[in-house]
Amino acid sequence: MHIKTMIERIIALREAQGITLCLLAVCPNSEAVLEAAVKAAGRNRTPMLFAATLNQVDRDGGYTGWTPAQFVERLNHYAAVYGVDPETLLPCLDHGGPWLKDLHTINRLSFEETWEAVKASITAVLQAGYRLLHIDPTVDRTIPGPLPVELVVERSLDLIAYAEAERERLKLPPVAYEVGTEEVHGGLVNLDNFTHFLRLLYAGLEARQLSHAAPAFVVAQVGTDLHTTAFDRQAAQRLREIVAPYGALIKGHYTDWVETPAAYSEVGMGGANVGPEFTAAEFEALQALAAREADLARTDPGLVPAGFFDHLTEAVDRSNRWKKWLQPEEQGKALRELSPARQEWMLKTCARYVWTDSDVVAARQRLYDNLSPIFPDPHGYVVDWIVGSIERYIVAFHLFNAQVFFRE
Repeated sequence: MHIKTMIERIIALREAQGITLCLLAVCPNSEAVLEAAVKAAGRNRTPMLFAATLNQVDRDGGYTGWTPAQFVERLNHYAAVYGVDPETLLPCLDHGGPWLKDLHTINRLSFEETWEAVKASITAVLQAGYRLLHIDPTVDRTIPGPLPVELVVERSLDLIAYAEAERERLKLPPVAYEVGTEEVHGGLVNLDNFTHFLRLLYAGLEARQLSHAAPAFVVAQVGTDLHTTAFDRQAAQRLREIVAPYGALIKGHYTDWVETPAAYSEVGMGGANVGPEFTAAEFEALQALAAREADLARTDPGLVPAGFFDHLTEAVDRSNRWKKWLQPEEQGKALRELSPARQEWMLKTCARYVWTDSDVVAARQRLYDNLSPIFPDPHGYVVDWIVGSIERYIVAFHLFNAQVFFRE
């Protein structure tokens, strides 16, 4: 089913029957998270979005090691393993825009270079079969402060027009679009700016004869970010009312660890992205396995511990990706100079960047091998731990057996 049709169905169910649903978008930041998400979708009979950023999945492999085509292949592989209809698993592009891939900033790409790179990635995700594209040109490293709303609109229209032209050139079926940002730097957090953005965007779509590409989702700030977990019910309700006349729904990002997930569907949120929380779940499952390995070593003097978390810490440190999450008072400090609580937060948050590091992969396999004689399926244990985290949202968003609502 087309995602815009799903949105129409969600709106109709709410208005006609009082049935409230909010779609879950899992950020596929590791092989284990991808497998767990497909397993959770299958056993709960729910459609699921997979929101992949260009940091995670891109033409260069991203930090997962997957190109868009390889990501979709892995998604289909797990659909076959768990007997899930692949049509209910919807790959999506998250934050498609200039400088939203870390390497574009690290390599100091000019606007023209990052713009062309984003366009090439849009072509790649279309070819791979992505079903939703988040168009997010809200960052410009050459302009201080938030961009003018008019410029954000113009660039959003340019990227949507490019995507539609490429889709037609490649003779591909329609895709859905998502616009907006939850980030303050995007300049759309203010309600007046948000309303102005939508008016200009929809007028521009009509002027360019792109009304068929009107967004299914509009991303908005609903109170949460990477450091806050309080959902602002009143703000979400107001934003939904602003978006409703356009036939779109609000989508929240940074839904990780949100305190009141059930409130999302209650107020009419259409979707929610979750990513770092599932990396943390993978991390915690591996902590539990490492604790078992430590107990095993006390009873088996010949066992050589894998030292998994030593390798993980070294890999996170080497990556330098953790530095972008430093608080102002932490600037200039080494990872091991942070407080124990902040070190663990950094490791839990940044582990996703290095799960594919060769040292980490090897140490993880040694951990599994050490445990496997008496703990037969360590990998399955990790996957099931993540499934439990994912199912918290499936239940809260009323997605159990929700496939029945979206049958053609």
